[in-house]
Amino acid sequence: MIALLKRPAVLLLAAVLSTPAGLAQTSPQDAADAERLVRALDVRPGSSVGEVGAGAAAELTIAMAKAVGDAGRIFTNDINKDRVRAIEDAVGRAGLKHVTVLEGRAAETGFPDRCCDAIFMRNVYHHFGDPPAMNASLLKSLKDGGRLAVIDFTPPPGGEAPPGGRGADNHHGITAATLERELKAAGFEIVSSETKDRSVFVVARRPS
Repeated sequence: MIALLKRPAVLLLAAVLSTPAGLAQTSPQDAADAERLVRALDVRPGSSVGEVGAGAAAELTIAMAKAVGDAGRIFTNDINKDRVRAIEDAVGRAGLKHVTVLEGRAAETGFPDRCCDAIFMRNVYHHFGDPPAMNASLLKSLKDGGRLAVIDFTPPPGGEAPPGGRGADNHHGITAATLERELKAAGFEIVSSETKDRSVFVVARRPS
């Protein structure tokens, strides 16, 4: 059964999570990202996984729901109410009964405490206006030893901005170094970090 738990937004985020030219997602890229996340997060049948900021089509939520199987559990959210309804529809059309869809908050996952073996997000982190609060919530939502994967993209050279300005023109994105620093400050351990072209992929872990 698909559950929808309404969570009021406390801060307005960008309505569209746009990406730089050349980084827009395609179906092959969705499949490649899903495979990469499954490996990095050690997702298996029966795992409990969360996605933050799934977007209307919820491509990665659906792919991950298939990876964990009927014995697993998926929590997924978005801060935009229209996208939440679209996610519900997409999950329903896919016939997935083990997905819980929530309306996200600006600085909280909205997921239950210690519910997830893994959490991931794609092209979302740089929109956080209060990274310390959101990272604390991410840590709280993970089980001991649980992993977090962040896919994002770098800003133009010299254009990195502080929280709240990372979605602005000429500043859109975040560097891996800044992402690592903010996650460490929240208590995460960095497992791996990679930047290729403008694509960032950082994996962190809640200490056991």
